Amino acid sequence: MIIDRRQLALPALAIGLLGVIPGVVMPAFAGADEDAVAKNLEAFRTAQAAANAEGLASLCAAELSYSHSSGVVEDKATFIANATNGKSKWLSLVYEDPKIRVVGPAAIVRFHWLGEQEAVADGKKSSTNLHILMNWQKQGSDWKLLSRSATKLG
Repeated sequence: MIIDRRQLALPALAIGLLGVIPGVVMPAFAGADEDAVAKNLEAFRTAQAAANAEGLASLCAAELSYSHSSGVVEDKATFIANATNGKSKWLSLVYEDPKIRVVGPAAIVRFHWLGEQEAVADGKKSSTNLHILMNWQKQGSDWKLLSRSATKLG
């Protein structure tokens, strides 16, 4: 079998190019970023359940667009004010089966939201069963919630 330089060059070039493909070089970094987003997602859930304005503010981007399943869209200030106004309290709030996908400086997060709230005024309870889509953005070394959308489930 005769092998010329061209036949040797193509595999060598292909192997060399594998080192510059983001999916091949980035897995260690993507894993660290996914872990950081997962940590912030849980911190967000905890702050939301506790109506912790300071905690929510630290996790949200200034440009936040927060969309409810009713179609209401809030900016950061309005979302935090409404989430912490004391009109209701969370009895339970679960972010079930989160899926996190980091794409460069963005992270796409999807999960099943199961929540139960109680109105402070009359004690009336309400449940929510939603599919959530969140977009997180890496700003400096921190991951911030940039947008959120909710869809009602049966």
